[in-house]
Amino acid sequence: MTYRAPVSDYQFILDHIVDFASVLESDSFEDVDAETIAAILSEAGKLASDVVAPLDRGGDLTPAVLSDGVVKTSPGFAEAHGQIAEGGWIGMLADPENGGMGLPLTVATAVNEMMSGGCLSLSLQPLMTQGQIEALEHHASDAIKEQYIPKLISGEWTGTMNLTESGAGSDVGALRTKAERNDDGSYAITGQKIFITWGDNDFSENVCHLVLARLPDGGPGTKGISLFMVPKILPNEDGSLGEANSLHVVSLEHKLGIHGSPTCVMAYEGAKGWLVGEEHQGMKCMFTMMNNARLGVGVQGVGIAEAATQKALAYAQDRVQGKSPLGNEGAGIIDHADVRRMLATMRADTYVARAIALACGVALDLGRKDPDQQARGAFLIPIAKAFSTDIGHEVAQIGVQVHGGMGFIEETGAAQYARDARITSIYEGTNGIQAMDLVGRKLMDGGDAAFGILDEIEVFAEAARATLPKRAKAVWNAAETLREGVEAMLALPMNDRFAGAVPFLRAFARVLGGYYHLKAAISEGGDGPRARLAAFYINRMLPEHTALLAQARLGAEDIYALAPEDLTA
Repeated sequence: MTYRAPVSDYQFILDHIVDFASVLESDSFEDVDAETIAAILSEAGKLASDVVAPLDRGGDLTPAVLSDGVVKTSPGFAEAHGQIAEGGWIGMLADPENGGMGLPLTVATAVNEMMSGGCLSLSLQPLMTQGQIEALEHHASDAIKEQYIPKLISGEWTGTMNLTESGAGSDVGALRTKAERNDDGSYAITGQKIFITWGDNDFSENVCHLVLARLPDGGPGTKGISLFMVPKILPNEDGSLGEANSLHVVSLEHKLGIHGSPTCVMAYEGAKGWLVGEEHQGMKCMFTMMNNARLGVGVQGVGIAEAATQKALAYAQDRVQGKSPLGNEGAGIIDHADVRRMLATMRADTYVARAIALACGVALDLGRKDPDQQARGAFLIPIAKAFSTDIGHEVAQIGVQVHGGMGFIEETGAAQYARDARITSIYEGTNGIQAMDLVGRKLMDGGDAAFGILDEIEVFAEAARATLPKRAKAVWNAAETLREGVEAMLALPMNDRFAGAVPFLRAFARVLGGYYHLKAAISEGGDGPRARLAAFYINRMLPEHTALLAQARLGAEDIYALAPEDLTA
């Protein structure tokens, strides 16, 4: 079985589930129409399916290695990256004035999912460069923009983000990397960074590192951090490449998965860099791209879920074991009730995660001009990131189970999805941190964004009673229960909210899933494959929200009642 990008599902969601028409009608994207978007999705699907996906297994078996101080990438990665760059995919979101496409984030989200489903290890590189381009467009000087952005868009140069250090992971403010002012207006950067995705490669002319560091007069914590552009090769004034900068790859991390993606320990030894944004405002610069980056990570989870579902479905249709309970001679294990249940769960949750991601993209696109939509997108970001990556992990694990003993054998490829997906719940802010953000910062509006989404769900569900009364009632009731859950969360002290943050986030996603499945069923007139999948989800998976919200309301008392010694065997 080979991966095929789910272009038709994306087109369906854009046409029927999320309000993408409003994006195309907005002033921000007046040069883009529906026909162009359909063509873009089709071409991206071909690239992901025919060029990127065939490299996935090889990247796992023949990973990136560090040789003589240079990263040697997996076979075929250089050529595929070249095709990605030549097609303009790296610059999807970039300003057309800089040579980018200027596409809606919603469309880039769809493309990035398809690339992730094809080969997560390779797709991480363009995603990192996209994030760097966005940070530079918003905060860099004109000179840096002119020198770096066209090269990054073309793929001649590639970008990285250097945030994490040993002992300063999620607590970025604890970093020790230092910056000192040089007489020529540049800065000398000294320190070590870990977990640097695609910190080096053997196919781009230059690797451009955005590095967080602290100046001597930078205050403690995140408020005193500055952001610097530190290239591997120093550019000359005429744009040509000069001498090597004083930085190097110390080692590559030995990881559970994404073996084709070189995750580097980077050392900077007085390396020359240039300030991006203002001094001591580095975190502000990084947060500019954080929403898009978290959404990008979210659809990595969706991509893995899609690929794992396709593989499990193909295996279940071909694998014959036991007598079919449906009396189908020679039928695969897909006829067995529990296998059918697992496959339906995989497909139903993959759809939900995809729809949430696209709804988030639409809100952020509209949020360029509409503050209410901007708030809605901000609210959906932690759900899109955490739920989608949790689902990527869970669906990949179910895929192994569908394969049975063969799923535990590496040759089938099912285990690779389970290994590759695991990191997505951790990086770009762990999913626990995303949930805390949801119940903390994102509820600081008194629940306005949350209640606005719930109002929308209830209005739609009420109208849907005429076509699908039983399913519409279930979704309406779930939204009302969630409304009470939001109110209960708002009444709790912050640490009590944090104790229930993860189940609260999952409950919100479950209810959103009921809404998006109901919309899919209505779009089919209540009868069809999407309507039948919606019935499965609403009957069997939506009810989980009740137990999740019961957990979310409990606060922290019983958690802290357990002393550390109580947890010792």
